[in-house]
Amino acid sequence: MTALHGANVALAETEVKGRPALVLDGEAAQVVVDLLGGSIADFHLQGQGVNPLSWGREGAGEGPQSMGHFLCLDRWASVSEAEAENGMPGHGEASAVPWRVVRGPEERGGFIEAEMTATLPLAGFEVRRWLRLAKDRALLTVREEVENTGALGRMYNMVQHPTIGPPFLDETTVVDANARKGYMVYSPMPNPEEPAVFWPEARKLASGDEVDMRYLGGDDDPTNAGYSFDGDYGWVAASTASKGLLIGYIWKTAEYPWLNIWRNSDEGKPVARGLEFGTTSLPLPPAAIAAKGKIFDIPLFEFLDAGQTVAKVYAAFLFEIPSDYAGTEQVALIDDRLVVRPRGTTGNRTKAIEAAAGAVERTNADLEMEVDALFIE
Repeated sequence: MTALHGANVALAETEVKGRPALVLDGEAAQVVVDLLGGSIADFHLQGQGVNPLSWGREGAGEGPQSMGHFLCLDRWASVSEAEAENGMPGHGEASAVPWRVVRGPEERGGFIEAEMTATLPLAGFEVRRWLRLAKDRALLTVREEVENTGALGRMYNMVQHPTIGPPFLDETTVVDANARKGYMVYSPMPNPEEPAVFWPEARKLASGDEVDMRYLGGDDDPTNAGYSFDGDYGWVAASTASKGLLIGYIWKTAEYPWLNIWRNSDEGKPVARGLEFGTTSLPLPPAAIAAKGKIFDIPLFEFLDAGQTVAKVYAAFLFEIPSDYAGTEQVALIDDRLVVRPRGTTGNRTKAIEAAAGAVERTNADLEMEVDALFIE
């Protein structure tokens, strides 16, 4: 893409790879949001240029489409035959309609901020998104509000679909998370959660053999597994040591209680990995989700009344990593700092601190950044 570092942050809309885009340009990182579908199509370090969210960008047409990190709203995955005949796409309309820049980007208090909106006519929803990129750190905070503009209340789902692709993604990429109990989402109804698995365990649908979902090399069976959480915060991180880069996400599990890991390969080569967190884990049409209701006593959908608005927030971050980085053991919020603990850390230990994810000890190998305004209220 054309280098935009140092460009006028007051520029509301530009063109990237021949498509209209919103660009947030900080000193440490750059964010590109594709306005035809609202996808976060690029999030990279200024000095490095490797974009983990490259999936779907090459060969993009002229209309709205899903790419990189896209929003699934008012559903995730399947639609009914009748809904499809009426024009409802899989994953909902949010990535299938144009988005409009309402404000920014503009620099305010050490952040580059912007606001955008989209209308989902079939769903009867209006979605507003606030983006805040730290000027001097690779930290992006996103708040999204969804309003039901219809006359009746209705069930819905909302899933963030970050999708990593090559060249960041390869056979050595490691995906880590603090997920716990899970299940094979394409197992037969009415009880796909039986028997359960525990992160990072999954099972091949064809043979039942155990699979470690942290990795993808060769066969991509199973393509998808869903997991729940025990704590107040969920996180997922993907690291590729040969590229010197880690991308991660953190959010409140009260807002997004499920993590869905999607894997896709072509002739044994990784093509895409979805690090999807949201309000559901069951990729079925709404009637089937409503009938099932819950898995592990966790709801599989939410309800939005007429005129009601719901808000949800997440943060994304990038870190440079050393060539011997073996994966992520823990991500925690400690004293207004985001701390990423490398797996197998042997650094000098300091005092123990109570963190959102549990008691941790800081080491000299930890990756850290300030997060003084992590969640936008």
